[in-house]
Amino acid sequence: MEWYIYLAIIAVGIIAGFLNTLAGSGSLLTLPLLMFLGLPANIANGTNRVAIFLQNIVAVSSFKKQKVFEYSEGIWLVIPATAGSLIGAIIAVNFNEQILRVFIGGLLIFMFFIILLKPERWLKEQAGKVDGSPKLWRIVIFFLIGVYGGFIQAGVGFFLLAGLVLGVGADLIKANALKVFIILVYTAIALIVFFINGQVNLRVGLILAVGNMLGAWVGTHVAVGWGPKFVRVILLVAIFVSALELLGIRDLVTAG
Repeated sequence: MEWYIYLAIIAVGIIAGFLNTLAGSGSLLTLPLLMFLGLPANIANGTNRVAIFLQNIVAVSSFKKQKVFEYSEGIWLVIPATAGSLIGAIIAVNFNEQILRVFIGGLLIFMFFIILLKPERWLKEQAGKVDGSPKLWRIVIFFLIGVYGGFIQAGVGFFLLAGLVLGVGADLIKANALKVFIILVYTAIALIVFFINGQVNLRVGLILAVGNMLGAWVGTHVAVGWGPKFVRVILLVAIFVSALELLGIRDLVTAG
């Protein structure tokens, strides 16, 4: 690759890492980029996980250093999400994703209006430890989110944030911290599946990871410094654009 291609990959990675840390959907930038560079869709999907994994090491470390969350608050959410991600990754190596993309796009539109019309649940101040106890319905929800995350990753942050804010009681800042902690753990498991199936280009993944890690570091400091109101705006914009992308509406408008 030419030197400017490396710079382009890192630049896109910075934006993706920032979005992934504050909201989600960064993979909707990185996956098309990886496929544009000539990687088959399945290898792009696996390669992207390298950047996600390293990005979230940085994000978790930064949030922890700023004392945003405790590992104990997320452990009973990590376990079902990780189990689900293993199944999702196994499905991903041989699955056509188009139907799922349309379904997820519809869910994102629904979530957009929930956040827009019920802001008080998303803007509350920090209220101590969240309730992450192992209740059955939480286990099922985070297991299913893990399945989707293991399958395709793109947009999973939105569903984790919804589960953490509406189901666990976290504010947006703590929810983002717990989100990247959960994704860090289950991505490690999913990566093993992609590596075993030869669906990871490690060199490209590490180049992308340089940008993702920088974006994640900036994102954690912006989240803590600017507060839930700013994060909510980023979240709304990211969900709306991601839903259009997943539903194919943007392509239809461009073609028209």
